[in-house]
Amino acid sequence: MSGRDLFCQPRRFGRGAALTLVFASVLVAGAATGSFGDPDRKSPLPSTGSTPATHHKDVAAAAAEAMADGKSPMEAAERAVSRSGDRWGAVYSQGDYEEFEEALDGQYTGVGLWARRERDGRIEVTRVRSASPAAAAGIREGDRLRSVDGEDVDGRPVTEVVSLLRGDADDAAAGTKVRLGLERGTRAWSETLRRARLSTDSVTVHKLPGGVTVIKVAAFTKGAGDAVRTAVGRVPRHAGIVLDLRGNSGGLVTEAVTTASAFLDGGLVATYDVNGDQRALHAAPGGDTTRPLVALVDGGTMSAAELLTGALQDRGRAVVVGTRTFGKGSVQMPSALPGGSVAELTVGHYRTPSGRGVDGRGITPDLEADTGALERAETVLSGLGDPS
Repeated sequence: MSGRDLFCQPRRFGRGAALTLVFASVLVAGAATGSFGDPDRKSPLPSTGSTPATHHKDVAAAAAEAMADGKSPMEAAERAVSRSGDRWGAVYSQGDYEEFEEALDGQYTGVGLWARRERDGRIEVTRVRSASPAAAAGIREGDRLRSVDGEDVDGRPVTEVVSLLRGDADDAAAGTKVRLGLERGTRAWSETLRRARLSTDSVTVHKLPGGVTVIKVAAFTKGAGDAVRTAVGRVPRHAGIVLDLRGNSGGLVTEAVTTASAFLDGGLVATYDVNGDQRALHAAPGGDTTRPLVALVDGGTMSAAELLTGALQDRGRAVVVGTRTFGKGSVQMPSALPGGSVAELTVGHYRTPSGRGVDGRGITPDLEADTGALERAETVLSGLGDPS
């Protein structure tokens, strides 16, 4: 099977979730399992005690043995992964993995609002998606969310509030109702909304007063690469572009390669190995190779976003501005386990076109900038070409 097939051709299991090789980091799962390492680590990570292929077999065997003994196969698999020393290895329930795949598809079921918890514990709406159930109900940024289906949300973690809004406990589908208690100033009221299938806004575009276009890629979900290509095509000729990858935790590597293709005329994007088999990823020909470009990164730039950054930097296509990236350059391969859970285990690592390893090291920007990074990027672009 070719490298492209590994990334693009899904295998199916259970209720139809796609098992696709991805460079991805699920932030919630990472926080829960403690798989985040020290982003300041400069030395390579120690290798696991077994080969990747053996690692998969060991985890599957542990799950099968536990199931035969009437124990939890998922818990047994988690213990096997922990013993292996696989920093990025994780075990998901079938439902959790389907949600993960759904997120990578750029879709979710919900009402279309974002929220945060204030210091006093109140939950405040921070954004409302246009053409969403929340927008249709007249909910606005700054409104207070007091309850969901009669449950008080004050003081709850935002993750729990999001779960209630999406109806995760009941596996709520599009069209199901959810009742929100809201407050705006002195007004308190309730709204009953119907959940809908919504798409994430992984790519957003805005123009700065000086003429520079900022293309923000929050994650490499399905369609993100084409969205970047479209955005680049709409930028005035010779105008500078800031490709903002700050906080981008990864996603589908095919989308990162498509994004690279928007700025490169073919050529190598990265090499990677899977169980010792060396492979390569190449950009498609015909990208814009002359427009001034800055890639903006920080410590939250991870995985597929680092792959893209390394390619643009090594190929001399972009000036990288910001702070050193996280340093996740490993390849995970998911596989179904006895009992229906899914193990996503490290099978190899990727390197930039010049042969640099990223895992545990990250990518050092050409110009360091923390506060005022966007302004620094504008200054750099002014020296690369006329952004007007």
